[in-house]
Amino acid sequence: MVTLRHDWTVDQAEELIGRPFHDLLFEAHAAHRERFDPHVVEAAILLSVKTGACPEDCAYCPQSAKWNTDLKPERLMAPDDIVAAARQAQAAGATRFCMGAAWRSPTDRQVGEVAAAVEAVKGLGMETCVTLGMLAAAQARRLADAGLDFYNHNLDTSPEFYGEIITTRTYGDRLETLANVRDAGVKLCCGGIVGMGESRRDRAGLLVQLARLDPHPESVPINLLVQVPGTPLFGAEDLDPLELVRTVAAARLMMPGSVVRLSAGRAQMTDELQALCLHAGASSVFLGDKLLTTANPGEDHDRDLLSRLDTQTATPERTGRLQPSASPLG
Repeated sequence: MVTLRHDWTVDQAEELIGRPFHDLLFEAHAAHRERFDPHVVEAAILLSVKTGACPEDCAYCPQSAKWNTDLKPERLMAPDDIVAAARQAQAAGATRFCMGAAWRSPTDRQVGEVAAAVEAVKGLGMETCVTLGMLAAAQARRLADAGLDFYNHNLDTSPEFYGEIITTRTYGDRLETLANVRDAGVKLCCGGIVGMGESRRDRAGLLVQLARLDPHPESVPINLLVQVPGTPLFGAEDLDPLELVRTVAAARLMMPGSVVRLSAGRAQMTDELQALCLHAGASSVFLGDKLLTTANPGEDHDRDLLSRLDTQTATPERTGRLQPSASPLG
């Protein structure tokens, strides 16, 4: 069984990503089968509960107030409306409901309002995840007390490339929020974005930062840049699709116990590319036709694709995670 490590170097990770393609996928898929049922993927739905007018300057994000993307800002949704959306997500087969708010750092009042929604969604029997920007320690504890399962806070890219993408928040700020969340007892959903003009070494550097966290993030979203008109990264050179597969495979090998989530950008991926990513170790996808403000394939397309791949979505009874001694076949 692939062992858990927290001492990866960037050179080692870059070498891993660059291994002969078939060898890399063979190793990653074998590692995946050690801990996960390859015929089961976790399904989540992501809802934007507060949209736009964010003061950050993330070069990829249409919700930044600094870019002219014609996105209409919206206030924080009422808790009853959030719960109604969660019920719909649950009916669609999602076991995790994720709530995103376009804030740099929420106020205590805003955190309290989100905490109320978390408590209500938990009451439906769903896992909960929120992404609200930077959190103070007391705010993280407030969300933990509400029963929050996961907090999403991506590192986005390597420390070396980070300044090319964001200037309004430091890498250290992100790591501090992750520490506050961990200290509060909430699980981490933490990954990054590929296709922003970074090098393979930058992708290796991102994975190293994630793999050095102890414990590893329980959920590792790998996002492919969605180019939105009006953002600085619109018109960026497309990433070689097989480089995405390599990154997913390396994430699986470097963080073998984590759920690797194939996240944003699936609407622009072929079915064959998604199948390769799932084979390489991704075991979670977002359902629905929208991720916050960008397109997603939609439930009907996902159901068809997973059916063609002889793959089921997870249920509370069949999570897809195996005991170390369990057989991954079947």
